[in-house]
Amino acid sequence: MENKTTDDLSQALMSEPDLDSYLRENQPFFAGQSIAELLALYHERTNLSKAALARKAGMSEVYLHQVFAGRRNPSRDRLLCLCVGLETSLEEAQRLLKLASYAPLYPRLKRDAIISYGIVHHMALGEINDKLFTENEKTLY
Repeated sequence: MENKTTDDLSQALMSEPDLDSYLRENQPFFAGQSIAELLALYHERTNLSKAALARKAGMSEVYLHQVFAGRRNPSRDRLLCLCVGLETSLEEAQRLLKLASYAPLYPRLKRDAIISYGIVHHMALGEINDKLFTENEKTLY
Protein backbone atom coordinates (compact mmCIF):
# COMPACT_ATOMS: atom_id res chain seq x y z
CA MET A 1 0.00 0.00 0.00
CA GLU A 2 1.39 3.37 -1.02
CA ASN A 3 1.80 5.96 1.71
CA LYS A 4 -0.21 9.16 1.23
CA THR A 5 1.05 12.58 2.20
CA THR A 6 -1.08 15.12 4.01
CA ASP A 7 -1.43 17.00 0.70
CA ASP A 8 -2.64 13.80 -1.01
CA LEU A 9 -5.24 13.28 1.70
CA SER A 10 -6.33 16.91 1.56
CA GLN A 11 -6.79 16.79 -2.22
CA ALA A 12 -8.74 13.54 -2.01
CA LEU A 13 -10.94 14.96 0.73
CA MET A 14 -11.77 18.07 -1.26
CA SER A 15 -12.47 16.19 -4.47
CA GLU A 16 -14.40 13.23 -3.00
CA PRO A 17 -18.17 13.65 -3.33
CA ASP A 18 -18.88 11.03 -0.66
CA LEU A 19 -17.33 11.45 2.80
CA ASP A 20 -17.98 7.83 3.80
CA SER A 21 -16.01 6.59 0.78
CA TYR A 22 -13.14 8.91 1.64
CA LEU A 23 -13.09 7.73 5.26
CA ARG A 24 -13.21 4.05 4.27
CA GLU A 25 -10.52 4.31 1.57
CA ASN A 26 -8.11 6.35 3.69
CA GLN A 27 -8.52 4.66 7.08
CA PRO A 28 -4.92 3.37 7.18
CA PHE A 29 -3.56 6.89 6.75
CA PHE A 30 -5.36 8.60 9.64
CA ALA A 31 -3.51 9.57 12.79
CA GLY A 32 -4.40 7.53 15.80
CA GLN A 33 -1.74 4.87 15.86
CA SER A 34 0.57 4.75 18.82
CA ILE A 35 4.30 5.24 18.42
CA ALA A 36 4.79 1.55 19.24
CA GLU A 37 2.30 0.50 16.54
CA LEU A 38 3.92 2.68 13.90
CA LEU A 39 7.41 1.51 14.84
CA ALA A 40 6.21 -2.10 14.64
CA LEU A 41 4.78 -1.41 11.18
CA TYR A 42 8.10 0.01 10.00
CA HIS A 43 10.01 -2.85 11.65
CA GLU A 44 7.90 -5.51 9.90
CA ARG A 45 9.24 -4.55 6.51
CA THR A 46 12.87 -5.00 7.58
CA ASN A 47 14.79 -8.24 7.88
CA LEU A 48 16.24 -7.09 11.19
CA SER A 49 15.83 -8.86 14.47
CA LYS A 50 15.07 -6.57 17.38
CA ALA A 51 18.57 -7.26 18.70
CA ALA A 52 20.09 -6.08 15.39
CA LEU A 53 17.80 -3.04 15.36
CA ALA A 54 18.87 -2.16 18.90
CA ARG A 55 22.52 -2.26 17.80
CA LYS A 56 21.84 -0.14 14.68
CA ALA A 57 19.87 2.35 16.77
CA GLY A 58 22.49 2.56 19.51
CA MET A 59 20.30 1.40 22.38
CA SER A 60 19.88 -1.58 24.66
CA GLU A 61 17.60 -4.44 23.71
CA VAL A 62 15.68 -4.02 26.96
CA TYR A 63 14.93 -0.36 26.19
CA LEU A 64 13.95 -1.20 22.60
CA HIS A 65 11.53 -3.92 23.77
CA GLN A 66 9.99 -1.48 26.26
CA VAL A 67 9.44 1.07 23.47
CA PHE A 68 7.90 -1.54 21.16
CA ALA A 69 5.64 -2.71 24.00
CA GLY A 70 4.49 0.86 24.60
CA ARG A 71 5.90 0.95 28.14
CA ARG A 72 8.50 3.64 27.35
CA ASN A 73 8.20 6.76 25.24
CA PRO A 74 11.48 7.53 23.52
CA SER A 75 12.91 11.05 23.56
CA ARG A 76 13.10 12.92 20.25
CA ASP A 77 16.74 11.88 19.79
CA ARG A 78 16.04 8.23 20.65
CA LEU A 79 13.14 8.21 18.21
CA LEU A 80 15.45 9.59 15.52
CA CYS A 81 17.97 6.84 16.36
CA LEU A 82 15.22 4.30 15.74
CA CYS A 83 14.39 5.98 12.43
CA VAL A 84 18.04 5.65 11.40
CA GLY A 85 18.12 2.00 12.52
CA LEU A 86 14.91 1.23 10.65
CA GLU A 87 16.08 3.18 7.59
CA THR A 88 12.79 5.07 7.43
CA SER A 89 12.18 7.71 4.83
CA LEU A 90 12.33 11.33 5.95
CA GLU A 91 8.54 11.54 5.67
CA GLU A 92 8.14 8.48 7.90
CA ALA A 93 10.54 9.98 10.45
CA GLN A 94 8.55 13.22 10.41
CA ARG A 95 5.34 11.23 10.92
CA LEU A 96 6.80 9.51 13.98
CA LEU A 97 8.00 12.82 15.41
CA LYS A 98 4.59 14.39 14.91
CA LEU A 99 2.82 11.40 16.45
CA ALA A 100 5.09 11.68 19.50
CA SER A 101 4.36 15.46 19.70
CA TYR A 102 7.98 16.37 18.97
CA ALA A 103 9.22 19.12 16.71
CA PRO A 104 9.74 17.98 13.12
CA LEU A 105 13.18 18.01 11.59
CA TYR A 106 13.71 21.56 10.39
CA PRO A 107 16.31 22.11 7.64
CA ARG A 108 17.09 25.67 8.81
CA LEU A 109 18.69 24.18 11.93
CA LYS A 110 22.13 22.80 11.18
CA ARG A 111 21.71 19.84 13.54
CA ASP A 112 18.35 18.89 12.01
CA ALA A 113 19.75 19.35 8.50
CA ILE A 114 22.58 16.89 9.25
CA ILE A 115 20.16 14.36 10.74
CA SER A 116 17.75 14.76 7.81
CA TYR A 117 20.57 14.24 5.32
CA GLY A 118 21.64 11.12 7.18
CA ILE A 119 18.11 9.71 7.13
CA VAL A 120 17.58 10.46 3.44
CA HIS A 121 20.93 8.93 2.49
CA HIS A 122 20.61 5.96 4.90
CA MET A 123 23.81 6.81 6.73
CA ALA A 124 24.74 4.71 9.74
CA LEU A 125 24.08 6.25 13.13
CA GLY A 126 27.81 6.45 13.85
CA GLU A 127 28.39 8.44 10.66
CA ILE A 128 25.62 10.88 11.54
CA ASN A 129 27.00 11.30 15.06
CA ASP A 130 30.52 11.84 13.69
CA LYS A 131 29.27 14.61 11.40
CA LEU A 132 27.26 16.20 14.23
CA PHE A 133 30.34 16.12 16.46
CA THR A 134 32.55 17.58 13.71
CA GLU A 135 30.06 20.44 13.29
CA ASN A 136 29.94 21.07 17.07
CA GLU A 137 26.33 19.89 17.30
CA LYS A 138 24.83 17.61 19.94
CA THR A 139 25.08 13.97 18.91
CA LEU A 140 22.02 11.72 18.89
CA TYR A 141 23.33 9.56 21.74
